[in-house]
Amino acid sequence: MKIAPSILSCDFGRLAEEVEAICKAGADLVHVDVMDGHFVPNLTMGPMIVKAVANASSIPLDIHLMVENVPFFVDMYASLKPEFISFHVEEEKHINRVIEQIRSYGIKPAVVLNPATPVSFLEYIVADVDMVLLMSVNPGFGGQKFIPSVIEKIKELRELGSKKNPNLLIEVDGGVNDKNAKMLKEAGADILVAGSFVFGSKDYKKAIDSLRG
Repeated sequence: MKIAPSILSCDFGRLAEEVEAICKAGADLVHVDVMDGHFVPNLTMGPMIVKAVANASSIPLDIHLMVENVPFFVDMYASLKPEFISFHVEEEKHINRVIEQIRSYGIKPAVVLNPATPVSFLEYIVADVDMVLLMSVNPGFGGQKFIPSVIEKIKELRELGSKKNPNLLIEVDGGVNDKNAKMLKEAGADILVAGSFVFGSKDYKKAIDSLRG
């Protein structure tokens, strides 16, 4: 199980220190939520801030785009060479084209499903991506309550992946904590995103280890 703390919940006044702290605490990825105020009702960080995160990090970035005009943002962040760039299927009309755009930069493409978007939406694209991110809250803000129905979605996605993309990684984001991490792992999740649970704790390493199980 890999853990990707979401810096959406960190102390932005101490951004570099916070990024360094989760790296030292054993995080596998730094999850970066990019929001444009249009696709979701919140604004987060632009490329200069994300570049500062990349400079402070000793582990790969995992950039989650919650934006309109996805191709524009892919071009904007590709130079930072994250391990993953993920985008929402609910927004993009030409999904395969964007997958290829991301891959052309040497970055692993991933797609994201909101809580109400069915796994069946991915039937004809799941073979073309490296990862699927399942939202277990409605995107836009940190600290929200976990939506339990994502457990069944993970199982359904794992079954689809076993048929069409055995190497598919499943990431879960939203309300993840030490109470539901084991269920998520047993359902088939490979990567857990946790923001407030990690950054709200006094001991980042202990919080990360508790999620890993």
